[in-house]
Amino acid sequence: MFILQIMLVLFATKLAGHLAARLGQPSVLGKIIVGIILGPALLGWVHDTELLTVFSQIGVLLLMFLAGLETDLQEMNRNKKAAIYVALGGILLPIILGYAGSQYYGLSVGESIFIGLLLSATSVSISVQALRELGWLNSKEGSTLLGAAVLDDIVVVILIAIAMSFFAGSDTNIGLLIGKKVLFFAILIVLAKWFIPHFIRIFKKFRVTESILSAGLIICFGLSYFAEFLGIAGIIGAFFAGIAIAQTEYKEEIEHKVEPIAYGIFVPFFFVSIGLAVSFDGIGEQIGFIIVFSIIAVVSKFVGSGLGAKLAGFNTKSSMGVGAGMVSRGEVALILAAMGLEGGLLPGNYYTSIIIVIIVTTIVTPPLLKAIFGKRIAV
Repeated sequence: MFILQIMLVLFATKLAGHLAARLGQPSVLGKIIVGIILGPALLGWVHDTELLTVFSQIGVLLLMFLAGLETDLQEMNRNKKAAIYVALGGILLPIILGYAGSQYYGLSVGESIFIGLLLSATSVSISVQALRELGWLNSKEGSTLLGAAVLDDIVVVILIAIAMSFFAGSDTNIGLLIGKKVLFFAILIVLAKWFIPHFIRIFKKFRVTESILSAGLIICFGLSYFAEFLGIAGIIGAFFAGIAIAQTEYKEEIEHKVEPIAYGIFVPFFFVSIGLAVSFDGIGEQIGFIIVFSIIAVVSKFVGSGLGAKLAGFNTKSSMGVGAGMVSRGEVALILAAMGLEGGLLPGNYYTSIIIVIIVTTIVTPPLLKAIFGKRIAV
């Protein structure tokens, strides 16, 4: 059965991506929408099985790994101030508006704070693909987005841990949580400078096929696991694995060989998995909630992160583009929503509606980026 799903997903995503491109939109938009069509929400031909989830997780890790390989570290370092402003603006405004909206609908203080924090999460995996297609990934705007997303992930996870320990009674050591994140980046610097280049060089000598490719994938998945072990999203580990390898002489070869694997099979499953989370069961009574919170989710990130970029010196067009790129909540918010439901901070009757809001932010991001940035010829 899964073999049939592989065939169906690959065919449908490529066809949908082609149609979206023909309509002047990033192909990723069509791939997400086709997930909604194929999934339980409409046709029910593809279901969120364990194998599909594994393919999806590998897909998003490889997507962020490739983004790291293409990232200009010097450009990212030059825009670190802007990344801080963008991240803070994109955290504060969603918390404020999300809290206010939740209070309007009669939720408790703890539930309102959690939803505000949930809406402040960011996942740029969708933005990465859209920017890649448009030619803006390796730019000051793209570098700022990636830097802001890393900072956003760290801050929001810490804030959610604090909220859950305070309101849900979970036993969380905040000092240890912060210490783990500091440890991750300290060890990452050591690995990137002294270990990774030598590891690939040694692995290259092995008398096996595609030794350099395998070395790159080992580093990618190894750092992803290490990041998750220390409480950081695996996609952050994969992203920095790409950045580390990009500083070596093996960058071009690994990138050239990972791309066909990623886009040929695994990444399409990630795009489809976003759509599979949608369910229209029992949302008729909450359509107002969905509309209100979709507006809050989109506007708060667009304005908050956009203002941060403006304060950092970006022009109006670039600020709007950066704000648009931070709108997608993607798989990060889906994971946090499940945590909130389990911890009692996200009411069960609003769970499906919040999931739909997250999907809405993910769907609107690619066309927003296309409308603001347009196609960039010189990459």
